[in-house]
Amino acid sequence: MISLHRRIAEELKVEERQVAAAVELLDAGSTVPFIARYRKEATDALDDTQLRNLEERLRYLRELEERRKAILESVKSQDKLTPQLEAAILGAESKARLEDIYLPYKPKRRTKATIAREAGLAPLAADLLAEPTRDPRTEAAKYVDEARGVKTAEEALEGARAILVEQFSEKAELIGTLRENFWTRGRIVSKVRDGKAREGAKYSDYFDFFEPLTKLPSHRILALFRAEKEEILDLALEPENATDAAAQGERAYELAVAASAGLADRGRPADKWLMDCARWAWRTRIKISLAVDLRARLWRNAEDQAVKVFAGNLRDLLLAAPAGPRPTMGLDPGFRTGVKVAVVDATGKVVDTGVIYPHEPQRRWDDALLELARLCRLHKVELIAIGNGTASRETDKLAAELVAKLPEQKMTKIVVSEAGASVYSASAFAAGELPDLDVTLRGAVSIARRLQDPLAELVKIDPKSIGVGQYQHDLAESNLSRALDAVVEDCVNGIGVDLNTASAPLLARVSGLGANLAANVVAHRDANGPFRSRDALKKVPRLGAKAFEQCAGFLRIRGGENPLDASGVHPEAYPLVRKILAATKSDIHVLIGNSKILRGLNAKSFVDETFGAPTVNDVLRELEKPGRDPRPEFKTASFQEGVESLSDLKPGMVLEGVVTNVAAFGAFVDIGVHQDGLVHISAMSKNFVKDPREVAKPGDVVKVKVLEVDVPRKRIALTMRLDDAAEPRASHQAGRAPQAGQAPQAGQAPQAGKAPQAGQAPQAGKAPAPRGEKPGPAASNAFAEAFARAGAPRDRPKGR
Repeated sequence: MISLHRRIAEELKVEERQVAAAVELLDAGSTVPFIARYRKEATDALDDTQLRNLEERLRYLRELEERRKAILESVKSQDKLTPQLEAAILGAESKARLEDIYLPYKPKRRTKATIAREAGLAPLAADLLAEPTRDPRTEAAKYVDEARGVKTAEEALEGARAILVEQFSEKAELIGTLRENFWTRGRIVSKVRDGKAREGAKYSDYFDFFEPLTKLPSHRILALFRAEKEEILDLALEPENATDAAAQGERAYELAVAASAGLADRGRPADKWLMDCARWAWRTRIKISLAVDLRARLWRNAEDQAVKVFAGNLRDLLLAAPAGPRPTMGLDPGFRTGVKVAVVDATGKVVDTGVIYPHEPQRRWDDALLELARLCRLHKVELIAIGNGTASRETDKLAAELVAKLPEQKMTKIVVSEAGASVYSASAFAAGELPDLDVTLRGAVSIARRLQDPLAELVKIDPKSIGVGQYQHDLAESNLSRALDAVVEDCVNGIGVDLNTASAPLLARVSGLGANLAANVVAHRDANGPFRSRDALKKVPRLGAKAFEQCAGFLRIRGGENPLDASGVHPEAYPLVRKILAATKSDIHVLIGNSKILRGLNAKSFVDETFGAPTVNDVLRELEKPGRDPRPEFKTASFQEGVESLSDLKPGMVLEGVVTNVAAFGAFVDIGVHQDGLVHISAMSKNFVKDPREVAKPGDVVKVKVLEVDVPRKRIALTMRLDDAAEPRASHQAGRAPQAGQAPQAGQAPQAGKAPQAGQAPQAGKAPAPRGEKPGPAASNAFAEAFARAGAPRDRPKGR
């Protein structure tokens, strides 16, 4: 068995010494951001992505080792551990393989096989298996014993069969081989349950559906399982793809079970009975067990992909361009309950709040304008952030008129996502941060602050509530939380945090701190005033040397005692900076930002036993642009006037919008009509697109053309290929599906029968089948399928 370090190194295609160094640092309590940024010499510059993959794989392999030890102890306690079995257990490279080996020795409830063994029928099963020349009925008659509960020869044979079925079903090599055959050749089949067609209309694409297991994309797997959970669909896994080959396929698996036991029908007296035992083992035990295993594998694969999509979207959202420290007015739109208003200063501090009623039913438009104008003049507002929920477009029109009436203010209005704002408003942190504000007004504060700095505000919200995933409520809580927490940690530390203005939730995400130390930092800051140096952090209660080492480089102090404290240079590298200052005979205030001097230095001349080349190069880059924010430049989208609802949309319109979410099959774009439209992956570029995030990310401002509008079902089909024809799109040509990863052609409709009408299920035999199969009820319109997934972008709430 190869070492854990070597195995990870081979999988990640890095050196074993790099893995060993990273594992040692992780085990010592170092975080991934700290190792990636400040321990490049130790790991030979493994980046944060490699380190995250290493950390995840390390967790899996250590769990595997723990399970291996437990299994060895269990088998040893049964006095069944042979050298061969021990070698097999030690050589298992996956949890599935390990469990296959352990299955015969795993403590079980009483089974038919257990009862048969207790009745003394094990020798009968063994004799017939070893010598098929014996006659089963004749041999079975010898074991009839009413005292043991065996009344007839038939009962004896039934008991012997139960023993052999269990024996065949617990062959590790056989089960492993059959599982992989089932995976590569099998398919999933779904049927709508009787009487559920109307209730489950959004799953109509799957009412009569099949597809090879290896071709199923993650979002389709999650949709199928959710529909099954909601009792709309019945799902089944079949071991063969093609319907006409199903019978032969089953027979092939039965023969494989028989062959594994050395069985074949050669006309001997016991051959037929033994072959029936093998067939029974496949049909009643192995097939069912493998179907359960493969459903779990489908789910794991889909879940892994969904977590990656969510994590990628969250990263893009957190790293969206900040508008910066400018006085901002937040407007949380509403009709009946009014528009909630909050003004925050450049630091995000709340300086004013209120509620206006410009819309139905009160329609106090002029009064609202006057009040907003007063607040803008009083607080010198530069930005107006408008939530994108109910009454967003109407409030956007109000803000446009306000901006026009106050040209001297030079204000900019921006519609921003309010996803998660209500969660923040009702949170314990919001109550502590804004105790004097009503819950409804806290949402307006969050909207204003997330325009100033998306990262600083969004870290206050549970990432799962931000709404940029697919099927997030179906995913395992632990896996999703771990992945999203890693993203937030990487984003926060990648940008750096202002120690004197950061909130406790933001500080809690800094390497080495956590919630308790973050609270202590804020308490110390409140009691003693702003930190003047990083070194002053050591006075914070319970913040020891290890925590200081981990966090110091990611914390910024602007205008403090040491200019380096505002940079990403770690305090442990300050001696290196002094060495550079001595070599250049300059002052720190002169050196920082001086590209001419810094680019003229030879980094190798500063390398020594303490500081290697990676650290020297990082320090020089940081001195040239200290505390540089890696996020992009702030840009805004302009929604088209007069386009405020679905009924205003017409095919062919070219509009500007903001990407709100990216899924495996495309991107959703807010074009200002309270319902996000879908740009299918095939309509994102003229070139082949494997991953939609290569083309668009949440927060991106994009131009799109309206292809199709389905008002009753609130669906909008968009394209980023602006010369595409404005007409309905479909996913498949007659008789075949796109190859794996291939996009359907624009405007191409199925030719095998008419396309289903909106809301209508495909008719059996009308839709083309996946490639390599006979045409059957299968493939769906890509646009309809995408929206069929539950958890689609929200239909903006009405009448708030």
